[in-house]
Amino acid sequence: MSPDTPPLMLGMMRLHETPDLHAPERLADWIEARLDQGLDWFDHADIYGGQGENEHLFGEALRCRPGLARRVRVITKAGIRMDRGDTKHYDSSPDWLAGAIDRALSRLGVERLDVFLIHRPDPLMEADATARVLDDAVRDGKVAALGVSNFLPDQWRRLQSALSRPLRHHQLQLSLNHSNPLFDGHFDALRQDSLAPMAWSPLGGGELFEGQAGRALETVAARHGVSPAGVALSWLRHLPGAPVPVIGTLKPARIQTLRDEAGLNLSRREWYALLEATRGHEVA
Repeated sequence: MSPDTPPLMLGMMRLHETPDLHAPERLADWIEARLDQGLDWFDHADIYGGQGENEHLFGEALRCRPGLARRVRVITKAGIRMDRGDTKHYDSSPDWLAGAIDRALSRLGVERLDVFLIHRPDPLMEADATARVLDDAVRDGKVAALGVSNFLPDQWRRLQSALSRPLRHHQLQLSLNHSNPLFDGHFDALRQDSLAPMAWSPLGGGELFEGQAGRALETVAARHGVSPAGVALSWLRHLPGAPVPVIGTLKPARIQTLRDEAGLNLSRREWYALLEATRGHEVA
């Protein structure tokens, strides 16, 4: 990400579950308040809400207050198809991705997507054909930067070998209780390939705050006068490349707390103590 990337991104996956924000003016107020907090990255996907509903809600808010569209930075993802009555499947075909980009631009009401990610690796992907449509989207000014989500190194490298421009971003599941990418070579590969990491489910779906891991987080949090969630996000941010957590909450007070606490400075001992508590064993 650019040097001015905030300590976290705002995930829009649950927007359809928050009726209080469905009125365009109410959502526009919410977006503007987040921008005033210095949080301008909003993470979408075409399946959030089903059939682009959350992108549409977000776009209606931008259309009712046009100045916001110039201030927000939008990430969206495509490639998972959940058509009603059909088998859930992945689709990285040129026609589907080209259409997905155009549909996202229309729903969101922005002139360009700041980042476009392929949501899941598709075993049927023809890398050359997929690369052509992505290259065209950047050349035509529809997309500023490209990336992938949930790809393994060989999967993104196969796509990269066919692209004329570099992949810039990788969104992966990464948290204290999902730290495997740090030990199986996955995280090292994305760093080697200069992919900026974004971490989805950075708080482990709440499971992180239970049992031994939860007690360790509470201990560190009490020592620093912050919340356990803030400690968990700062643990992520201490990794090389400072992965950006994509948080799911839409509650303003919660967002403010996480924003303020994600930059907590943990000692190396604290970082490893949290890892040990979560994995249930000391490092080898």
